[in-house]
Amino acid sequence: MEVVYRRCCGLDVHKQTVVACLLLLDEAGRKTKKKREFGTFSDDLRRLMLWLFSNHVTHVAMESTGVYWKPVWNVLEDKFTILLVNPQHMKALPGRKTDQKDSEWIAELLQHGLLRASFIPAREIRELRDLTRLRVHLKQEVNGCGTGCIAFWKMPTSKCRAWSRICSASRDERCWRRSCGARPIPAGWPITRAARCV
Repeated sequence: MEVVYRRCCGLDVHKQTVVACLLLLDEAGRKTKKKREFGTFSDDLRRLMLWLFSNHVTHVAMESTGVYWKPVWNVLEDKFTILLVNPQHMKALPGRKTDQKDSEWIAELLQHGLLRASFIPAREIRELRDLTRLRVHLKQEVNGCGTGCIAFWKMPTSKCRAWSRICSASRDERCWRRSCGARPIPAGWPITRAARCV
């Protein structure tokens, strides 16, 4: 098959490791294969980036496995041409794919131009999406606090005291004041730093 990319790398990304396989083709047509394993902390990913730079890699491909690809993408996106590939698309291609040879198989497919990249929005759009998701999450937290306080005030007095002792680990004074307004905090109500009222 025709070689499209002469210096490429396939990455097999896991929760705690990233396995990289380089496929290099020199001017004489000799193939060189190099494999290395890296961690997933920021320093490890920077070492991966330097290793790719030192081998003059131009293209990198990896599978979209859960959310584990995101830190790798963020470190490498400005330095290399990166393809994020749908695993279902790779399974449809003929060949043997095992856990031990994932990175090598990704690199071979990339080298011959057989991979189709998934759409990844620009960094600004991704950051805006993250902020929007955080805002929705925080609004749900505040709404949950109000619901808990309303339920609390509808309880008979004896149940309130028992319930406050049971749920004391999940009380927060700021949340109480925000959702219950000027009502005083019941006597003996232990205040903690937890985020929710319910």
